[in-house]
Amino acid sequence: MKILLLADIHSNWQALQAIDESFDACLFAGDLVDYATDPVPCIEWVRKNVHAAIRGNHDHAVAQRIPVKKKTGLSQLAGIARPVHWQKLSDSHLKFLGRLPVTRRVELDGKVFYLVHATPRDPFDEYLKDDSDGWRARLKGIEADYVIVGHSHTQFCVDVDGTKVINPGSVGQPRDGDPRAAYCVIEDGEVSFRRVEYDVAATVQNMSENGIDGPVLELAEHFLKTGGRMLPG
Repeated sequence: MKILLLADIHSNWQALQAIDESFDACLFAGDLVDYATDPVPCIEWVRKNVHAAIRGNHDHAVAQRIPVKKKTGLSQLAGIARPVHWQKLSDSHLKFLGRLPVTRRVELDGKVFYLVHATPRDPFDEYLKDDSDGWRARLKGIEADYVIVGHSHTQFCVDVDGTKVINPGSVGQPRDGDPRAAYCVIEDGEVSFRRVEYDVAATVQNMSENGIDGPVLELAEHFLKTGGRMLPG
């Protein structure tokens, strides 16, 4: 069985559609929207193709119409992109985002998968990368063969007492120095991290056409082209 793992699409349709993989099932670990400005085709793709999905912090914020308060870094981008989402998304789209579960447990090919966007202790906001001891503390009471997470926008696989914690990386906004869309495939028990190039310029153009401009657009373009490096200063 071939299982496609995705996370952190962030309304980047150009990146999502560049992933050309066959699969028997697809699992999505949250943050479908925000930052980029093409949410509708991303939501429709997930509705059609994903076997199980959970809600990320940005999905929650968009669905609940929570305004961005911070005015620095990527928060500036979310602050401009979020109202664009509210203009573009129908009530049906917002309900879909708002009704995504915070965690989900599914069984595929005889294995148990537990999905959560950040960590079981703090499903929306805690950042934890490839820290075995940290994950061991957070997996107490979680019985699963695989724990699938997102949020940090970095690829990793950590084995914690027989449970594999996998972050497939970010489809739409990688933050590990590699600008290519990131994802993961589990096929017959083998974990394979993969990347694919996509048309970053088209994503930036879409953002420009939807009202993101000036220094914020410059920041977004730099971030996407460099795989997550902030502008100096």
